[in-house]
Amino acid sequence: MLDLQRQYQPLREQILAAFERVCSSQHFILGAEVEALEQEVASLTAAKYGVACTSGTDALWLALLAAGVQPGDAVLTTAFSFFASASAIARIGARPVFVDIDPQTFNLNLAKAAIRLADGGSHKVQALLPVHLYGQCIDMNAMAHLSQDFQIPVVEDAAQAIGAAWGKQRAGSFGITAAFSFYPTKNLSAAGDAGMVTTNDLEVAEHMRRLRNHGSPQRYVHEELGWNCRMDAIQAAILRVKIPHIEEWNRKRRERANSYAGLLTKAGLTSSVLLPHVPENAHPVFHQYVIRVQKRNDLRSFLAKRKIATEIYYPIPLHLQPIFTYLGYLEGDLPESERAAKEVLALPMFPELTEDEQKYVVEGISDFYS
Repeated sequence: MLDLQRQYQPLREQILAAFERVCSSQHFILGAEVEALEQEVASLTAAKYGVACTSGTDALWLALLAAGVQPGDAVLTTAFSFFASASAIARIGARPVFVDIDPQTFNLNLAKAAIRLADGGSHKVQALLPVHLYGQCIDMNAMAHLSQDFQIPVVEDAAQAIGAAWGKQRAGSFGITAAFSFYPTKNLSAAGDAGMVTTNDLEVAEHMRRLRNHGSPQRYVHEELGWNCRMDAIQAAILRVKIPHIEEWNRKRRERANSYAGLLTKAGLTSSVLLPHVPENAHPVFHQYVIRVQKRNDLRSFLAKRKIATEIYYPIPLHLQPIFTYLGYLEGDLPESERAAKEVLALPMFPELTEDEQKYVVEGISDFYS
């Protein structure tokens, strides 16, 4: 699925030098390296401010709290995403409100979201949490209309979408806050867990800086209940080595996606394999290349025997996770999310993936369906 060594080896000396720079400084938490990374990520995403933290999960928590979400509030989000999209809501004491997906893009179905908001219900929605799934932005123009119509702020879950855009607008510059993850498998990856929140509001940024440091504006003074989720300087230094390359790496991912599409089409597989759909205004970064297939589990086993790795993102939609039974959702309530969970299959995708390797993957798929 991913060969991290191919990225590491060309950057090895720079990464080791960055590590040594931090060790020599003996400044391991926050500090100059983290501040520089915050500025660089803000510039990349076209946001004004970045607030670094320990993980993408903590980034979501910070982003929601700083957007004003409080215990007892409701947050509308997609039912088809990684668990953190919903757990960050519940961690605050708020209530996830799940809406089904667009079957073509896998992103939140905004028409269904509008219906849910218009219906009201016993739990008033105080924030919208769209997920730019697999590195493809949700329709930000439609999202803006939805936010304006119902006067509800948007918090972007951009964990998989560093460098992605809708039209000319970058992921991370649209919502009141936006959360990114630098988990080792992400397009821009740390050597461990790390995350970032971007915002265009200085007051919101300062609030998150307090929240990540025990709610403390100055040492031993605590104005609210925050958390310890400060970024390590070593992670920031390593990310700073990589960030100049992210645009090129994302370009190569788009090339690999186009290559997959061409190979799968040429092999006559489009009747068995549904290719990713990219809307006209979308500029995805293909964190994952996800197809939809019938007999998904059988195909996966077949490919595994040929040493072709695949993954399922995600096998259980959020509304059917055991921890969320208390929300009252039942199987059949969100059919597109449930169908996607049975059909999606992620193929190997990373910038250094070779054409021969992609051909081998497609040959395996072709042999299965022949």
